[in-house]
Amino acid sequence: MTKNNTILVTGGAGFIGSHIVDTYIDLGYKVIIADNLYSGKKSNLNSKAKFINIDIRNNKAVEKLIATHKPTIINHHAAQKSVTHSVDEPAEDLSINGLGLINLLESGRRHGLKRFIFASTGGAIYGDTDRIPTPEDNPTLPASPYGITKMLGEHYLRYYCDTYGIEHVILRYSNVFGPRQDPYGEAGVIAIFVKKIIGHEAPTIFGDGLNSRDYVYVGDVARANVSALTAPLVDSALTLNIGTGTETDVNTLYSMVTDLAINHFRLEQIPLKAKSAPGRAGEQRRSCLNNAKAQQIIGWQPSISLTEGIILTTEYFLNEKN
Repeated sequence: MTKNNTILVTGGAGFIGSHIVDTYIDLGYKVIIADNLYSGKKSNLNSKAKFINIDIRNNKAVEKLIATHKPTIINHHAAQKSVTHSVDEPAEDLSINGLGLINLLESGRRHGLKRFIFASTGGAIYGDTDRIPTPEDNPTLPASPYGITKMLGEHYLRYYCDTYGIEHVILRYSNVFGPRQDPYGEAGVIAIFVKKIIGHEAPTIFGDGLNSRDYVYVGDVARANVSALTAPLVDSALTLNIGTGTETDVNTLYSMVTDLAINHFRLEQIPLKAKSAPGRAGEQRRSCLNNAKAQQIIGWQPSISLTEGIILTTEYFLNEKN
């Protein structure tokens, strides 16, 4: 791909999407951001990218956008991303993650789209499994509507690839964390912990705190999205896990965050004990991704450790507060 071609990043005002936009811009690519600012923020927008306020469920608006700008690559990060919300509102989850995707693919196939990069999930799509770390060939058995719609999206991409020749790269993320993550929702436990601790509040741990996740830093995820622009494909398709291969349970994570707050940042009045609440529906017990395929095909592996990432995230929220 040449840097004169246009990349459309949906959800480019959001947590992960904005980091990807910044990385593309820094490398000299021309970028258009499509975002309805429901969860994205104006403060995350890169001034060098063209911003269009749009809801991807609006077919006419999507058609106008793509017909006008004719992006050759779409990087799709606009999504309903909450497992809990998908359980409570499965129809809305489907409308955003299903219909929104179809609108992009339908318009894209009519206006010269060459490659589609899709932010999928490496946790929710596999469901609970004994294969830890989990490889890409593991059966997909999602336990939540969110995971189901992400799996549905992968199947639609296969169909549009087979039928219309649109190349696609599917990136199955583990739990992404870092600066700009929303600390007020139910997702993003590291951001939630850090923000609560800075505010001298005790966060809530749901269940027994032994649920484990694979935490990958957002800057490493952005690098994977750069590699996805030119990654070699097999039959015009590629699916990769983007994770660290290391699992950390919630109790251990909270201990790490509090320890760094006290011993690295010298923060005072740290709440040492978290509040407890019942476990939440749709949550997996364990999630951890095997990244060997990403290492082999695109030379990707994480470069920021969990400890380093927590420090960078804490610094971000401390500076935001001040």
